[in-house]
Amino acid sequence: MRCWRATRRVTQPEPDGPPSGESAHFRALEHLYRSAPINQMFRSDLMIPAAGHSVIDFEVDEGAFHAAGAVHGTVYFKMLDDAAFYAANSLVSDRFLLTTSFNLLFTRPIGPGRIRAEGRWISGKRRVYVAEASLIDSDGEEVGRGTGTFMRSQFPLSSLAGYRFGDD
Repeated sequence: MRCWRATRRVTQPEPDGPPSGESAHFRALEHLYRSAPINQMFRSDLMIPAAGHSVIDFEVDEGAFHAAGAVHGTVYFKMLDDAAFYAANSLVSDRFLLTTSFNLLFTRPIGPGRIRAEGRWISGKRRVYVAEASLIDSDGEEVGRGTGTFMRSQFPLSSLAGYRFGDD
């Protein structure tokens, strides 16, 4: 099994105390991800290493398989949508974004093991954002890809209980 591919620039922790500015926003989004009830169903971890980028590492097992013995498409969608969403929302510090459309490409079936979803912002900086994501298996092969459109919602991030820096 090969190691994960290196990802982009990593935001360094604040040297003296809690994060601030961009770093605090990234940590609060990571906390928001962990606090979402849907994520209790997935063994996954979000990291936002830089503005416009996200990485979700997760494990899949037979519990997520369809009848033919591979991971069901809902897992592809969930992880690709989340990775693209958090890449886009890393650029927006005041509002929660909403997915308005998402297109998927399934390139290979996924078996049990560790998978990485890598999200990247593509365009948009005001109301509508476009981001893409790739699913990479533990051998470094792409197994799926998606592109989503995300819009600013009426929900301020600060109003969401999970949007905060700190322990769970």
